[in-house]
Amino acid sequence: MQASKNKNTEEAEPFYRLSVPKQKTSSEIINEARNVLRTVRTRRPFTPTEDHRKLFGSGSLRAPQNRPPSVFSLHASSFDLAESRPVSGVRLSPLDHKPMLVTFAKDEDSSVSLPKPPADPAEVRKVSSARARLFRRTSQGNFLSAKTVPPDQNEEKLDSEEPAIMSNLCRSNDNCLAEQRSYTPFNDESKQLICKERISRSEREDFLKGTAGKFLFHLRGERSVNSDGRFADEEQQFPCDQMKKPGTSSSWPRSTGWKRRVTGLEDETRINESEEEEIFWHIKILPILHELEKEDNIENLCLACTKLYQALNEGSMLGKRCKRRSVLLKTLYKLVDIDSDPLCLKLAKIILAMKVDGKNLLSVCKLAFKICRNEKNDSIIQNDRLLDCLLEVLRTEDLQKNNEALLYCMGAIKFMSGNAVLLNEMVNKGAVEMLLQLMRQINNIKENDTHFSNLGHLLVQLTATLRNLADLPPARRQLICSGAVSELAVALEQRVNDKDVCTYIVRIFSKLSSYNDFCAALADCSRCYILFLALLKKHQKQQDLVIRILFVLGNLTAKNNQAREQFFKEKESVNTLISLFQTYYELDLNAQKWYHERGGEGKNLPKHPSEAEDVLIKLIRVLANLSIHPSVGAALATAHCVVDLLVTVLEYKSVDDCEELVINAATTINNLSFYKVKSSAVQDKKLHIAEILLKLLMSNNMDGVVEAVRVFGNLSQYHEICDFIIQKKIYKFMIALLDAKNQDVCFSACGVLLNLTVDKNKRALLMEEGGIGKLVDCLQDFGPADWQLACLICKTLWNYSENITSAASCFGEDTDTLLVLLTSLLDEELALDYSLDRDLRDNHKLYWEREFKPVAEKLLDRIQTHLSFLPTVTITPF
Repeated sequence: MQASKNKNTEEAEPFYRLSVPKQKTSSEIINEARNVLRTVRTRRPFTPTEDHRKLFGSGSLRAPQNRPPSVFSLHASSFDLAESRPVSGVRLSPLDHKPMLVTFAKDEDSSVSLPKPPADPAEVRKVSSARARLFRRTSQGNFLSAKTVPPDQNEEKLDSEEPAIMSNLCRSNDNCLAEQRSYTPFNDESKQLICKERISRSEREDFLKGTAGKFLFHLRGERSVNSDGRFADEEQQFPCDQMKKPGTSSSWPRSTGWKRRVTGLEDETRINESEEEEIFWHIKILPILHELEKEDNIENLCLACTKLYQALNEGSMLGKRCKRRSVLLKTLYKLVDIDSDPLCLKLAKIILAMKVDGKNLLSVCKLAFKICRNEKNDSIIQNDRLLDCLLEVLRTEDLQKNNEALLYCMGAIKFMSGNAVLLNEMVNKGAVEMLLQLMRQINNIKENDTHFSNLGHLLVQLTATLRNLADLPPARRQLICSGAVSELAVALEQRVNDKDVCTYIVRIFSKLSSYNDFCAALADCSRCYILFLALLKKHQKQQDLVIRILFVLGNLTAKNNQAREQFFKEKESVNTLISLFQTYYELDLNAQKWYHERGGEGKNLPKHPSEAEDVLIKLIRVLANLSIHPSVGAALATAHCVVDLLVTVLEYKSVDDCEELVINAATTINNLSFYKVKSSAVQDKKLHIAEILLKLLMSNNMDGVVEAVRVFGNLSQYHEICDFIIQKKIYKFMIALLDAKNQDVCFSACGVLLNLTVDKNKRALLMEEGGIGKLVDCLQDFGPADWQLACLICKTLWNYSENITSAASCFGEDTDTLLVLLTSLLDEELALDYSLDRDLRDNHKLYWEREFKPVAEKLLDRIQTHLSFLPTVTITPF
């Protein structure tokens, strides 16, 4: 009696392929649905490399007149000599008397007593000769002379006992000193004072003793300065004896303050520099500057610049510490006029290392930009460590004061980031954190600030560089750890009207959201969804921006169930997607119309999707991924506007026109058809959907065929669709697909056949086209490796054999094979492969125990119950 009751219960409950079980979590639904609900993958939007390196790319919306230029002229005159003066390290004491200003009026009644020219004719000739040489060389652009003024004839010579090399060294030093001092002009059109200074014998002897045992600049401490402005161990001589007379002494007060005003920069620097610095300058630096002045060969000039940088670094004269940096920088600025990138690279490195500012900082950053703009210079840039200098500028310079200089500095770094070697070097030197720190500073500048607009240009260069850095795994890790998501989101929100900035930031997101860790960090940024929707509305027709935002949203919704729900709940989220669909659907239709009107009919369309098609692909992918969430999917299934646009795609596009677009649309319909909800738009349009899917089902595209079969697998739960399948002979096609030797194809086809066997009047169809035998073959081929498919086949055979009277009449010649097969598959030791990885084995065992085993045992019991005799069963391992 109990057995009869159980039998009646079994017969009354045929297996459906799909059912929505009660009291199950969303994760259980997703796991059980297998390929019914699927996320959609797609290619990341392609970003072509610019043909030429520019400050702003060819796709920039900035008008040429509203953006800084990428091409400009740069000469020595671009630098400001007045800004080259060193910062004085000596604080002067105030003068006790009120000095009288020096004027150069020609009025004879002037109350200012000016120095008179020397009375000695020889001295007059000597001064005139010096002036002529000075002005001649100044007009030729030479700041330093290649020749030296002969030393004083009365000056004592070195003892003959000194080594010859030391004698030459000292004479060279004297010559350098004499030359340096002889060309310090007094800026008066009518009169000039020549002030000769020489190193005393005692000082020279001390110097020689020091060099005998130590390096040149490792000498005794700084010299003291007398109250009259002279070094304590230094003699001074003036060619004008009358300047010492009482009548003229007031015109030449011998004080430090007056000396600063009259004798010019060289005297000022000598007061502030130590003895070691002065000697090092004349022995090490000055000869190289002479070489730079007289050398014409580019290669030799580059070598000289290399020696100069090394010497400056050796003497700790880089930066603003060098007291004679004015002379040095003037020489370097003059060389900028030489049209040679290798030389300009050397010059830029030294000038940047000297810590110039203002106009000179801007000019040298432009110089570096100009060098880096030429891709052919990448190799020499790698070898000269220009990157270090540019990163130091970003790290130390004031953002608002030097925003234009930082713009070209950042532009140069952006160009460098296009080279793989330099890109890796940037990561190793901490460029990621440095750039994010700079972005934080820019983000702190509000829209009402006068610098806000100009800093947008800088932000374009910065984000473009970060986008290149995002290619490297170490940089990606640094971006995540440094909170890049929040800073990029702030910049995106502040610059929503700047399409260029938005594009580069979205490109960064597009690249990084392909990785799970960054995608999770982005999903945790709650404002990102609002920002993306705002950008889609603001820049709806900017295809390169729209497609990347949709790609990012697709990545977020493919990997995070919370992201699906959060995006869907944002105001106007679905309506924004529908509006975008209408825009790009019309663009695609117009493009097709234009193609056909120009005689394109019959010709092959481009293989790659058009820009409009690519947007539609990414957009539909978002909808497909959203539909994975149970409540979101159910809501979308009732949205007629969403289903309508999917149907529209299947109507006007063939799989041959755009495979990815059509398959994505079919996948989304399949996901939505999974939900049996009231007022389902899919249910309302199920017959129309079935009709348009026939075109895809009969195509030569196997991926398209499988997707169409999946949709029929869900829709075949409705009697109307089952009748349609019978009417259109689609069931024969499903049986034929069982021979595909592909698990996914067999799984989808078997699902349709399972739903057909629910109807008692349609079960006999399995006998046609050898359906029973093909199901048994699929069970044998795929059973041990795919317990879900094995379960589906057993359910189909269970439904088919509901009214069985004899196993032989029901299953025919496949009865014995099926009996042996089921017995083997139900033997745990034979069925489960324990050589597999433990996790994989546990997963197999879970599906075997929960899904396959219950159904297979019932089917085996039914077959054995209706056998006229029991065959001898031989179990063989798989």
